[in-house]
Amino acid sequence: MYEIIYKDIKSKKEYEAIIKKVLTQCFKEEKLENSKLNITIMLTTPTKIKEINQEFRNKNEATDVLSFPVFERDELKEKIKNQDFLHEDMLGDIVISVEQVEKQAIQYNHSFERELSYMIVHGFYHLMGYDHIKEEDKKEMRPKEEKILNTLKISRQ
Repeated sequence: MYEIIYKDIKSKKEYEAIIKKVLTQCFKEEKLENSKLNITIMLTTPTKIKEINQEFRNKNEATDVLSFPVFERDELKEKIKNQDFLHEDMLGDIVISVEQVEKQAIQYNHSFERELSYMIVHGFYHLMGYDHIKEEDKKEMRPKEEKILNTLKISRQ
């Protein structure tokens, strides 16, 4: 279902427990628990995420999370509808700056768990083909993110 890669940071069981809990719920919510879809999650530094952002998006800035989906949204919908999971497939990659997650947790006055969980859910739904650039897209994506977090009782407090 997922693989965690640590790039220039130390591994922590806390991160792994949060990722497992959140991705398990994401897969359950989207009825993918019996799929052979895999996600790679890289936990890294602001410097590394900036390099990746520059290389793949031509943006010379650090960010909190990047997502790299393998499928177009319609293609993935069809695959899910037909339960076309005979072979292992990559859903995509999520890259998270742990230092940025820590800063944002403080900035938004909630827990590290809440902020990291949100980054995972947010990245997951980008891999599923959702976006938030246009307002109508945001209205579709945000409730899905909140439902996962609410189900897991991961609140903003």
